[in-house]
Amino acid sequence: MMNHRYKLSILLMLCLFLVPTASAQIDPGDVDTDKIAQTGFKFLEVSTDARAAALGDALTAFENSSSSAMFYNPAGMANLDGQFSAAFGMTQWIADINYNSASAAYNTGGFGVVGVSLVFADYGDDFIGTVASTDEDGFTEYGELGVANPSPTSLAVGVGYAIALTDRFSVGANIKYAAQDLGEAVQSTDGETEANDVSTAAFDFGVLYKTGFRSLNFAMSVRNFAQELQYVSDNFELPLTFNVGVSMDLMDLANVNQDVHSFRVGVEGKRPRDFSEQIKLGGEYTFMNIFSLRGGYTFPTDEQGISLGAGLQYGISGVHLGVNYAYTSFGVFNDVQRFGVNLTF
Repeated sequence: MMNHRYKLSILLMLCLFLVPTASAQIDPGDVDTDKIAQTGFKFLEVSTDARAAALGDALTAFENSSSSAMFYNPAGMANLDGQFSAAFGMTQWIADINYNSASAAYNTGGFGVVGVSLVFADYGDDFIGTVASTDEDGFTEYGELGVANPSPTSLAVGVGYAIALTDRFSVGANIKYAAQDLGEAVQSTDGETEANDVSTAAFDFGVLYKTGFRSLNFAMSVRNFAQELQYVSDNFELPLTFNVGVSMDLMDLANVNQDVHSFRVGVEGKRPRDFSEQIKLGGEYTFMNIFSLRGGYTFPTDEQGISLGAGLQYGISGVHLGVNYAYTSFGVFNDVQRFGVNLTF
């Protein structure tokens, strides 16, 4: 085993790497400008875990004992309860788009936790391709040219690793292969097509620090670090985000038996590449370690409103099963609902 001095040196090196990396990927000139719609692969930024979404995604500093931590702060996976964890999530997104996710993690003991993750988007099949033409309609449908309508797909497959360097410090990283195919694009009425698919490797990093003051945690994460990509002639970047947050069980301050009542809150700041800086707030009340009520809010946003959710978790003979639900209001769009199941043993 590494001694504490060596472990802390590794942690310090990682922290020094994370901050410049995030800063280098976000153009300082963007600070005072409108950054809307400057990224692609937006499916990587959609929250697919029901518990996290109900908390307004303020999960970075929570001790997430599930494999789903890879989608938020991979360092949280170091606190995995048991030897194996699996999680499945389904998101009914706006515009009849569905996102599905799955993850699994294995606790090796002193060598850390390894995991795999998958997220993919189902955009439906109600797409009609058109190409500009000189007829009275001004367009020609793909079907009239003998070309199939576009059927877009998106997916990301990742491998993660997390380890507790000390009883307070945890670090984690995730590498994923992300791909998106927007279907064949018709260039002209002669039916000539061009592929619209692109893929890349992307990286996530995270640190979780238990301060030692009651249950106060501090954490930060960098997600979707990748090279610039290109669709045909248009360049774009992935939705890089830098998150810093704190969390604490407020029942610490009330001298309450936390095996009966727990109320953990999280506050974090998010700096996305393509939107203004945001504040995320989340709270989770848990009774008897069985039933949880959750709420969260992120601001500023354009249409996303408050998030609410609930969860049930029960363990018997070393096997723990959890079921979670989240609801998020979305203004002029349909409300978003998420469902999740996790298993640990």
